[in-house]
Amino acid sequence: MESFQRVHGVAVPLDRPNVDTDQIIPKQYLKSIARSGFGPNLFDDWRYLDPGDVGDDHGKRRLNPDFVLNHEGYRGAQVLLARDNFGCGSSREHAPWALLDYGIRCIIAPSFADIFYGNCFKNGILPVALAAAEVDQLFAEVAAAPGCKIAVDLPAQTVTAPAGGVFRFAVDAALKERLLNGLDDIGLTLQHRGEIEKFEARRKAEAPWVFN
Repeated sequence: MESFQRVHGVAVPLDRPNVDTDQIIPKQYLKSIARSGFGPNLFDDWRYLDPGDVGDDHGKRRLNPDFVLNHEGYRGAQVLLARDNFGCGSSREHAPWALLDYGIRCIIAPSFADIFYGNCFKNGILPVALAAAEVDQLFAEVAAAPGCKIAVDLPAQTVTAPAGGVFRFAVDAALKERLLNGLDDIGLTLQHRGEIEKFEARRKAEAPWVFN
């Protein structure tokens, strides 16, 4: 998993509360567990005018000109501005996979659904919870200058707005360390490789029939 230190990228404003995981990545795309290739289907039902399915050539589908991700000024966004309860609904890990595959490295919102919040840290995305008034300010600045950038610094735990205002955010120390070092669940487990190998060797000596 790619580590997260800092990002200074274009911010895209998704001004909708209670965005659920089926809206982030619709159910028909959940057949794959490859973790990649989901970017073209991010916010699929809002992004395109015609329905899509696995195997479609999404480059030939009609884009919804009213959806913010399709606006030229927000192309290549790395920071997503969202509203309350972002990521609610199912526990599908495909939601952060789709966001990351599109290029989103940080999501800023007043609140997140708990499971989605945890899944972000497991997949290299930083979810930042700020006060509603601070998020409102970021929305206003980004809407006024499409294509402007927001800087997010995980070591310092700060968000710097396009106009220069700085907001501090809280993050659990263990989750912060995981993201700084690019450790998913497997990576965390492999930090204890030595102890695991010693345990396996001892068990093979104590109960060899288990391994035959």
